Amino acid sequence: MVPRYSRPDMAAIWAPENRFRIWFEIEALACEAMAELGDIPKEAARTIRERGSVKVADITQADLDRIDAIERETRHDVIAFLTWLAEGIGEDSRFVHQGMTSSDVLDTAFSIQLTQAADLLIRDVDAVLAALKARAFEHKHTVTIGRSHGIHAEPTSFGLKLAGHYAEFARNRARLVAAREEVAVAAVSGAVGTFAHLDPAVEEYVAAKLGFKAEPISTQVIPRDRHAAFFCALAVVATGIERLAIEVRHLQRSEVREAEEFFHPGQKGSSAMPHKRNPVLSENLTGLARVVRSAVIPALENVALWHERDISHSSVERVIGPDATVGLDFALARLAGMIEKLTVYPERMQANLDSLGGVVHSGEVLLALTRAGILREDAYRIVQRNAMATWTKLGQPDGRDFRANLDADPEVAGRVPAEALDRAMDSRLHLKQLDRLFTRVFGEPGPAAPAA
Repeated sequence: MVPRYSRPDMAAIWAPENRFRIWFEIEALACEAMAELGDIPKEAARTIRERGSVKVADITQADLDRIDAIERETRHDVIAFLTWLAEGIGEDSRFVHQGMTSSDVLDTAFSIQLTQAADLLIRDVDAVLAALKARAFEHKHTVTIGRSHGIHAEPTSFGLKLAGHYAEFARNRARLVAAREEVAVAAVSGAVGTFAHLDPAVEEYVAAKLGFKAEPISTQVIPRDRHAAFFCALAVVATGIERLAIEVRHLQRSEVREAEEFFHPGQKGSSAMPHKRNPVLSENLTGLARVVRSAVIPALENVALWHERDISHSSVERVIGPDATVGLDFALARLAGMIEKLTVYPERMQANLDSLGGVVHSGEVLLALTRAGILREDAYRIVQRNAMATWTKLGQPDGRDFRANLDADPEVAGRVPAEALDRAMDSRLHLKQLDRLFTRVFGEPGPAAPAA
């Protein structure tokens, strides 16, 4: 991922220094297990741990250059690393990697990197959840218009809209936890996964020390359905980001102006038009979501490897591992900050709600007419007729609002009590279940409604 969209902690997971430290840890743990089994001398395992730890503790650019130089000759990254490691360990290095194959190191290391990334992403989602909860509680009783097909539907609460996104990100958190567990496996099974040169106890020891489970059947590589599930989970999280970003982008449109991204002092929206306040953060999030989702198809295609293994997955994972996790980490952090600072305009929400002359209350008016004894089919016809008369003549000299049209309709006047129409056209009606809905989502009802 390009530096512009990289945060230090996530980028560090994919840095060569971290990768090589992980590779050494796997090799050292395997040596310790083999020493316990009597397959190699215990003193050798201690030397490998001590000298190797010193060598990988502070990997310099010179070390990276040395490993790269060896790889240019050997054309093999793991062998290059082992050769470099042996230079610091000495004679006992002959016991390193005994009975193992490269995938034992590469796949287990990839599992570690993915779980490290998942831990950061879960923390990121927690920050998004905290921001959404705070703003949902703040605007629990802020009335706004709900939209279906982009058209005004019925009133709702802006806090309830945010609560819906909170519930989605709570599910996304659970998906990340499950995805982490899916890839938290180690494989130290040797060539084609038969343990011909290793005791399975070595794999079990390494896995336990890493806090992982041992892969039941690794066939030399860890089956890639695990990784496919992981990247699919990242894609679902990214899509949740985009859904919320699109909401903000719509609300910030000049014709809507119900909410907008915080506009910093000194910020410029356009090189040509000084008045512009663009939704650049949410548009950026939409783009990053596309990048994260782009990892899904390659991850799925990686599942179908040839026989016990090939390396067609390797080049893919070297790209999608860093790009998807670094991109999602950046996007989640940006989303949390955007929600925390989102500027909300309740007055504009009310103005938009009122802008269609009250027709948004047609559903409750329909029910009021049926309660007054009018057949539903007739009630629907009456309400729609008056709603369309209101809609088509808005702003015209002979135009009337929805209530005035209803009062003038002989099929309504005298048949439906005025107080029933008053209740039907009160936006607060749509907020009466907020406590129950908030309790479903947050486990508590949130703030009480302000005094009338």
